[in-house]
Amino acid sequence: MSRTTDTARAVQDLIRHCHDGLDVPGVHGEFLRSVRKLMPVDAAFFATADPETLLFTGAFADEPLGAVTPLFMDNEFGGSDVNRFAALAISNRHVASLDTATHADRFASGRYREIMRPLGLGDELRAALVTGSQCWGYLCLHREDHPLGFTDAEAALIATIAPHLAHALRQAVLLHGAPSNGGVGEPGVVLLAEDLGVVAVTPEAAHLLSLVDETRSIHLPLPLAVYTVAMAVRAIEQGTAPSRTLPTSRVRTVDGHWLTLHASRLQGPPSEQRISVVVRTAEPTATIPLMLAAHGLSPREAEVARLVLRGTSTQLISDTLHISPHTVQDHLKAVFDKVGVRSRRDLIGRLLQPPGTAG
Repeated sequence: MSRTTDTARAVQDLIRHCHDGLDVPGVHGEFLRSVRKLMPVDAAFFATADPETLLFTGAFADEPLGAVTPLFMDNEFGGSDVNRFAALAISNRHVASLDTATHADRFASGRYREIMRPLGLGDELRAALVTGSQCWGYLCLHREDHPLGFTDAEAALIATIAPHLAHALRQAVLLHGAPSNGGVGEPGVVLLAEDLGVVAVTPEAAHLLSLVDETRSIHLPLPLAVYTVAMAVRAIEQGTAPSRTLPTSRVRTVDGHWLTLHASRLQGPPSEQRISVVVRTAEPTATIPLMLAAHGLSPREAEVARLVLRGTSTQLISDTLHISPHTVQDHLKAVFDKVGVRSRRDLIGRLLQPPGTAG
């Protein structure tokens, strides 16, 4: 059997696993096992993301990457380096190597000079995991420091696989997550110093964050999502954020509930600059956009669905969106088909109750 045939079979096997309904650890585990059969990979980073804010919600990192997570985070949010994940998510090309972005001048990248080269790493291949118009995660593959980096063919291979990985992460939200139906705990607060050192954590926040399914490979005292929303505050202040979107993220707990994390700057003396992260159980209104995106609704279909969930009539939806009642019904039929329901009442029930309990 030829090498080309072996590669094609391995790719098809990986794509098939992406449609098996795996949970997030299963997705990244299967991918990392498979990708190392397809190309040399010396270290890998795999993250989930909130499709609305593009912020990390969790991550897995091989060593030595996990030990320098804060440095990578600072590079991602604090500067203007090439191939930043959020930039890849909104660009026309979602996969790119460091060598391609720097025209083979790796020293043009601060990430290479200050983090990767000291670790003995060279080229990297980054991907935003996008399906439709939504980004559900990120991927970065590393090679040891060597003049030869990732090839165009390898980048094309990851570009082929990436939408299927995105589908797998989106499917994990539907099969292994649930809209919040109350009761995992009272809101809490995390207080971080300017260097993101932990100043204080309320007992309520500690309890909620203990419920997050966080991998042990990231060397941080709190879940990655806490630091992500805090660094987003700094990026907005420094003008390096890709958007001015409020630094809010939604994170799933091990029992299928959702938490909302919101970061803001506390005003005080320059020597006592602090960032506050409020952690609370997500309200259903906060998770509905996430669930609509997970079902693969188009932006217009999601608009119609949100109005239906508010009890809006067909005629009022028509007036609000400036489309005909007939077009509203067409969109609504598409919503029903994608969510797997037959009526407005069923749609509300499906989106506000845990998976596996819908009739």
